[in-house]
Amino acid sequence: MKEKLNDNLKSGLMYFYIHFVTEIICFFALERYIGDRPLIWIIFLSYDMFAFVPQAIIGRFSDRYPKIPLGTAGMVLLGVAAAAFDHIKNPFVSLAILCLGNCLVHVNGAEATLRTADGKLSGSAIFVSGGSFGVVTGRILGKTSMSFRLLIILAATALPLTILTRKYIHEESKLFSEQCKPFRYAKSGVGKELVIIMSVTIVAVRGFMGYGIPTSWNKTVMQTVLLFSFMGIGKALGGIFADRFGFRKTAMLSTAFAAPLLMAGDHHMTISLLGVMLFSMTMAITLGILVSVLTETPGLAFGLTTIGLFIGTAPVFFFKFITLKANCIMIAGLSIICLVFMWIIIRKDEADE
Repeated sequence: MKEKLNDNLKSGLMYFYIHFVTEIICFFALERYIGDRPLIWIIFLSYDMFAFVPQAIIGRFSDRYPKIPLGTAGMVLLGVAAAAFDHIKNPFVSLAILCLGNCLVHVNGAEATLRTADGKLSGSAIFVSGGSFGVVTGRILGKTSMSFRLLIILAATALPLTILTRKYIHEESKLFSEQCKPFRYAKSGVGKELVIIMSVTIVAVRGFMGYGIPTSWNKTVMQTVLLFSFMGIGKALGGIFADRFGFRKTAMLSTAFAAPLLMAGDHHMTISLLGVMLFSMTMAITLGILVSVLTETPGLAFGLTTIGLFIGTAPVFFFKFITLKANCIMIAGLSIICLVFMWIIIRKDEADE
């Protein structure tokens, strides 16, 4: 048990860096190569759709053929994309290469951290959290004169780690179909379909609130860095706290305490950051619930979370609530929905049973 957990944390830390590099490459390219074009929102929406939605299909493929090194292939694609950006004139060709590489790396990161977890969430939560730091770093660097060649170097540093993490999966004594059996967070007696629908809805809510909540205080680069950093910290703490203090307690308390902080944080940075951090904890929570009912297909389970994320973020491209009253109603209403769904589908922590 201890050795497996150590392997899981190693995988999580390595994939934190791999994920960090992946998002730097993607968002550097979006800011530099695509950012000044007309109808930019369509390009960013297309990127979100093709980077998020296909992960369920790729995840299912990875579940069936877990020995195929998708993460390594994805990092190679990202390196190729970085090398070719100055020579590709059509932005949608660039977008396609980025999205495919992004999908492959994400799915393999989920497989590597879930299959070695023994029912724990810390490794997967640490892996997922790296993306938030990579997004803001890539956006900032994309506005500088930094060469695409440095992205190739970054991809080269992450490539060996995609190979190294695979040894932890394949050194497992269990069959691939048995590796995620210890995930037991979903309440017994609740139908699998209902668990999936409610979990994906919670992810969608988190996506919408994460990008749609009012942050009038966010006016400088440093404040943007803090916003994304607290998102990343929250994602990591969600899994760590769930393992340490209990899955259900972490899910319910983080959501309940996040709501008033988000409502009061529009003009108050510290309050807002704490609210964002708390609500971001639900990412690891929902992944754990989905894997609990899809133990033989953890790649598909992870892909369902990215579909939920797209469903939640897509509306932000078209509208946002403007007034304080509307935002408070939105945050309160969506938080209540999440709490009710969690109460329905999450089993009690072992200490409470």
